[in-house]
Amino acid sequence: MMTELELKYGCNPNQKPARIFMESGQLPLKVRNGKPGYINFLDALNSWQLVKELKEATGLPAAASFKHVSPAGAAVGTPLTEVEKKIYFAENMPLSPMACAYIRARGADRLCSYGDWAALSDVCDVETACYLALEVSDGVIAPGYTDEALEVLKTKRKGGYNVVEIDPGYVPKAVEHKDVFGITFEQGRNNYAINADLLNNIVTENKDLPEHAKRDMILALITLKYTQSNSVCYVKDGQAIGVGAGQQSRIHCTRLAGSKADNWLLRQHPKVLGLQFVDGIRRPDRDNAIDVYLSDEYEDVLAEGVWQNTFKVKPEVLTAEGKKAWIATQSGLTVGSDAFFPFGDNVERAHKSGVQYIVQPGGSIRDDHVIATCNKYGMVMAFTGMRLFHH
Repeated sequence: MMTELELKYGCNPNQKPARIFMESGQLPLKVRNGKPGYINFLDALNSWQLVKELKEATGLPAAASFKHVSPAGAAVGTPLTEVEKKIYFAENMPLSPMACAYIRARGADRLCSYGDWAALSDVCDVETACYLALEVSDGVIAPGYTDEALEVLKTKRKGGYNVVEIDPGYVPKAVEHKDVFGITFEQGRNNYAINADLLNNIVTENKDLPEHAKRDMILALITLKYTQSNSVCYVKDGQAIGVGAGQQSRIHCTRLAGSKADNWLLRQHPKVLGLQFVDGIRRPDRDNAIDVYLSDEYEDVLAEGVWQNTFKVKPEVLTAEGKKAWIATQSGLTVGSDAFFPFGDNVERAHKSGVQYIVQPGGSIRDDHVIATCNKYGMVMAFTGMRLFHH
């Protein structure tokens, strides 16, 4: 361990000097490979807190995929279905619980996870390392690495892949500081524990909250705790499937996260699963092709004949009506919000993506309207009384 670590530069190449350091004591981390930068460490330390808390709250291995100091995805290590293995390009691979957690986190929004920072709650095993080796990623943080896993990771990016090991027992100071424009801000660290006790205040007529929905609510809240505000998170089956971060309007958060959730749902459509890619196509190119295929502009792409560079057979168009019909068959999703929903329009938008469970702080002067909108659709909504802004 060391007291400080000099960095190449800060957020941008002109921002020098740059370093991370402790005013007293040693840094609770060490670099096992590569040369992580300023933004790498911002992602690493935010993502580590998320997965550590998620593991403590659920008892399951947890992982996150971070980009620009917000999660593109987060998940716990439940087994993958055969369909999930296909859409995450994880077929015919040995999958440990830790590997499943990262594959799910990465699979929430594979386009945004391109060049991500990975965080693992448990020791990185070789199964997880082998999957990471296949993806475009900047680095990983974990409490440890098996020898075999470390050897695999050291072969990535021509030997320059960033590997950070953090002391899992490290506890930061209760008060934290941040400098902005030469002025120091001070606040108490947000150490509010997120657990099932927060979910007892169910304000809707439907009060049936099954265990899997409680787990998904907890996952949504912990994800939001480390997402740049304003933020909204859609969750299904132990993984975030749509995160809307850093929007100024609550409804825009809900729409952005909802559109990402819809994209995740549509990746499981039979027409998407049936796409026949040309031989040797790279994983990112497949992701981009699927994203374009699901976009509103795809018919124009077909007309231009560009599909021949990606697909063996000309794909059948998935129409807007077909997409809407598929999403209408979905159910069981959970939505979390880092602050209250000011209007029922957020609930209306969430309903369109199959949301049945909502967790949010409450406290709007229009809570009665938001609750009434939930009741209209038979949803379950819990008020936590706890805001989760993160800046």
